[in-house]
Amino acid sequence: MTTDSNRVIIFDTTLRDGEQSPGASMNLEEKLRIANTLEEMGVDVIEAGFPIASEGDFESVSEIAKQAENASICGLARAARGDIERCFNAVKHAPKHRIHTFISTSPLHMKYKLQMEPDAVLAKVKESVTFARSLVEDVEWSAEDGTRTEADFLCRCVEAAIDAGARTINIPDTVGYTVPEEYYAMIDMLMNRVPNIDKAIISTHCHNDLGLAVANSLSAVCAGARQVECTINGLGERAGNAALEEIVMALRTRKDFLPYDTGIKSELITRASRMVSAITGFSVQPNKAIVGKNAFAHESGIHQDGMLKHAGTYEIMTPESVGLDNANKIVLGKHSGRHAFKDKLSALGYELGDNALNDAFKRFKDLADQKKDVYDEDIIALVDDEVMRVNERVKLKHFQVTCGTHVKEQIAALAIEVDGEERKTIAAGDGPVDAAFKAIKEIVPLPNAHLELYQVHAVTKGTDAQAEVTVRLEENGKTINGRGADVDTVVASIHAYLNALNKLLVNHSKDQKEKLKTA
Repeated sequence: MTTDSNRVIIFDTTLRDGEQSPGASMNLEEKLRIANTLEEMGVDVIEAGFPIASEGDFESVSEIAKQAENASICGLARAARGDIERCFNAVKHAPKHRIHTFISTSPLHMKYKLQMEPDAVLAKVKESVTFARSLVEDVEWSAEDGTRTEADFLCRCVEAAIDAGARTINIPDTVGYTVPEEYYAMIDMLMNRVPNIDKAIISTHCHNDLGLAVANSLSAVCAGARQVECTINGLGERAGNAALEEIVMALRTRKDFLPYDTGIKSELITRASRMVSAITGFSVQPNKAIVGKNAFAHESGIHQDGMLKHAGTYEIMTPESVGLDNANKIVLGKHSGRHAFKDKLSALGYELGDNALNDAFKRFKDLADQKKDVYDEDIIALVDDEVMRVNERVKLKHFQVTCGTHVKEQIAALAIEVDGEERKTIAAGDGPVDAAFKAIKEIVPLPNAHLELYQVHAVTKGTDAQAEVTVRLEENGKTINGRGADVDTVVASIHAYLNALNKLLVNHSKDQKEKLKTA
């Protein structure tokens, strides 16, 4: 039976820390969709952004707060009055809201980053938490670089933060440096040395630089932490954060060793994973735990034989427990009807409105005319590609390429719609994709945008497989990922480039947008 003492709070920071992955920027509509899914999953706290960072961040946190029903909406703030006020004004619209304020506490950070003495940092902890608590009931305080902080000073800061009104104390492994035994000892030390620790919940926020984020988080839970900060697909800065899906399924699968519960509906994990991957342009590696393409695949003859005799021989959890309908093996084709297509979408975790369903069904029929069999992976790529291209300012109308071994130049003739106006051009390149990209640059001149990554992989097997393309553009130090899918690799490449381009345009000022109209 679940009790408060073994309930683990899931704090999702995909929209804040996850968005800090290079190229993972999301627009408001995309953030709202992810927030809705997180709330549907049963996430307890959604860290929606860093309101002081920009007008866009403030707006997105505010809008997420306005639509929230059950989850607590949290915003991040430095230990500064302006940050905390801005954060409050963004999250206050939610029925349940939290201010999450932080300051560095390690000797390295205090000396070189903050250039502050420990006593000054301690005073800042008291001041910032006290002010935050004057605005909201629910305050979380974080000791940035906590795992490299001296034990005595960490205890003093934690005690002061709780005295000032913090309900949650987060001990981040900011640079992914700690190991499970060390992290357990640190949490255990705080549980035993801080006199008022019973008045707060200890939280863990682990980065994955050494591949130990999930292990460290679970170790902290065993030591007494009752909140885990994590992200969908482990998205985050550098090597990422602890992956929500791995935390949740570890707790669910190993109750013999980890007798703790979460409120997460694990059956929605796969849908959330695919949505975040499609929106951010970050593909999930095939061998990724829980949500990777190969997570429930069995190719070895010995494994297949065991699976046929008893699934438990090689599966420690069922595909259905994470939202994979393993029993639904129907392969669709050009004779499949709208009802069968809708059932397949539902089995794959997609619930589309009538208009979106009609658009998706039309694209499915077009694809089925080109492929004999349409597999689950094809439908996922098709729907995700459509999702990424909703409300884009720059869209492909049609194109033609001339290429081959006996032509002097590879030529691409493109027609692109820019804010409703069709523009055409012809460009030459080293190949059809290069020529197409050069044509796009002529139509939408962004001289500071540079191609950093171009990557292609087949969605399924066979020569008629859809190509899924990832493009990364860099502009003035900011990187953006775009994705596209189509049976024609050049078409997929154009969609991916335009997807990234549209994301860059969202970040441009109104003046730049006006320039685009007259370009």
